[in-house]
Amino acid sequence: MYPDKHKEIVTSLMEGKFVTVEDLLFETIKKNEEFYITFFENSFGFELIVNQDFYYLVSNETNENTSRDISIFFSILSYELDKNGKNFLEELNYSEFHIDEIVEYFNNSSWTDVIKANKQLNNEENLKRHIGTMVKRNIAVKQSNDRYSFTKAHKLFIDFAKKLIKDNKNESIA
Repeated sequence: MYPDKHKEIVTSLMEGKFVTVEDLLFETIKKNEEFYITFFENSFGFELIVNQDFYYLVSNETNENTSRDISIFFSILSYELDKNGKNFLEELNYSEFHIDEIVEYFNNSSWTDVIKANKQLNNEENLKRHIGTMVKRNIAVKQSNDRYSFTKAHKLFIDFAKKLIKDNKNESIA
């Protein structure tokens, strides 16, 4: 017998969604964590990443670039928020952003070479579509009136950026 909401859990995670602490599915996975770790490993060869704020799947056999693009998105947004005197961690955790505000940050960013080189971020329409992808993966939530907030899943990408910065500092010291 499978846990409650098993099909919904499997479908969500297999579609690349994050199951965050705010989701009703989170508690079911948490109660059956060892089962799901084994289930995804034996059934699909995927690793279930366990975090206090979210669950998601990873595979060593993927060539998708969406995670890279999301990391770049958060890096640029965080940089621009910081440049504008805002605490980017607090903003990402607790604020809502109107789509026009996000577009303006990217249009006025000093990271123009990075933005132009990225197909997901290089113009307003693609940026909006990219945010839609983040909504489908439960990294962002569309609120009313074209406003967006970010789920706890954004922390994965911020932590990844911090690790990259730390690794680059260590390489430059060596």
